[in-house]
Amino acid sequence: MFKFTFEDMVITFLQRLLWLVALVAAQMMVFNYVHILGYATPMPYVYLLLLFPLGTQRWTILLWGFCCGLLCDIVSLTTGVGAGAMTVAAFIQPPLLTLLAPKDAVEDMQPSFAAMDFWPYVRYAAVVTFVFTAVYFLLQSFNFFHIVDLAISFLSSWLLTLLICVAIEGVRGGRSSKNIKM
Repeated sequence: MFKFTFEDMVITFLQRLLWLVALVAAQMMVFNYVHILGYATPMPYVYLLLLFPLGTQRWTILLWGFCCGLLCDIVSLTTGVGAGAMTVAAFIQPPLLTLLAPKDAVEDMQPSFAAMDFWPYVRYAAVVTFVFTAVYFLLQSFNFFHIVDLAISFLSSWLLTLLICVAIEGVRGGRSSKNIKM
């Protein structure tokens, strides 16, 4: 079993905090202004949830997801939509990662291209971003009067968010769980 020292916990916390600040800042300064054809709006701050390793306690992921969503709500002037969507996505992340992780995965495997291979990681990211985006748009619209516009916005935003999350993972290098702890 992997044991954390105090220094490891502080470093892990600071790395997560840096990711949270970077993703919220990118959402605030760039992605809030992207509306492709008036429908597709990327929300890559959900990538924070994709970083949590296998075996992370659920309450930890829920707390980080809620705080990230709440910060994005504050800077985006949305009324709890991001916090709600991130909390639901954070709730499904641990069992989903357990289901999609390789059978021989170590207890603290960091989800990445290197640890999971490309397509299993994309499948994992697709489901998390799908749930996040679906909840986000259902909470935002809170009705089904314009179902076609809702479906177009949801699907285009989901695909754009997934594409950006996969691109971030590709740039990050997909380090294996042996090289980085998060």
